[in-house]
Amino acid sequence: MNPWIGWLLVIAALLAGWTIYGWPGIALAFSVIAFWLLLQFTRIARVMRQAGKAPVGHVDSAVMINAKLGPGKPLLDVLRLTRSLGRKVAEDPETFVWTDPGGASVRVLLKDGRVASWQLERPPQAP
Repeated sequence: MNPWIGWLLVIAALLAGWTIYGWPGIALAFSVIAFWLLLQFTRIARVMRQAGKAPVGHVDSAVMINAKLGPGKPLLDVLRLTRSLGRKVAEDPETFVWTDPGGASVRVLLKDGRVASWQLERPPQAP
């Protein structure tokens, strides 16, 4: 989500709380904002804990990951799909690779923390 939208929602919650209930409404708005932030932190921690347990750069099926990727998808969603941290192969542009047991791999190029492009690379076939 765009940070500007988040800040506008915070301001709207505070204004609505003040308008409807006064100071108790401000306290309620702060409680709701803190709860929402804790939910986001818990979601990120759960994805990172799950990704940290798996081997780096390994996925069960590179073809399935390739089918589920899309432009603009945030890195957190990519980590949720792959269930592992990617092997970093380039710094600029930021590029990560995930490989499956069959040798197929998905190369994901990120720009500003979002998927800019991706490519499925299959192993050469024997004649």
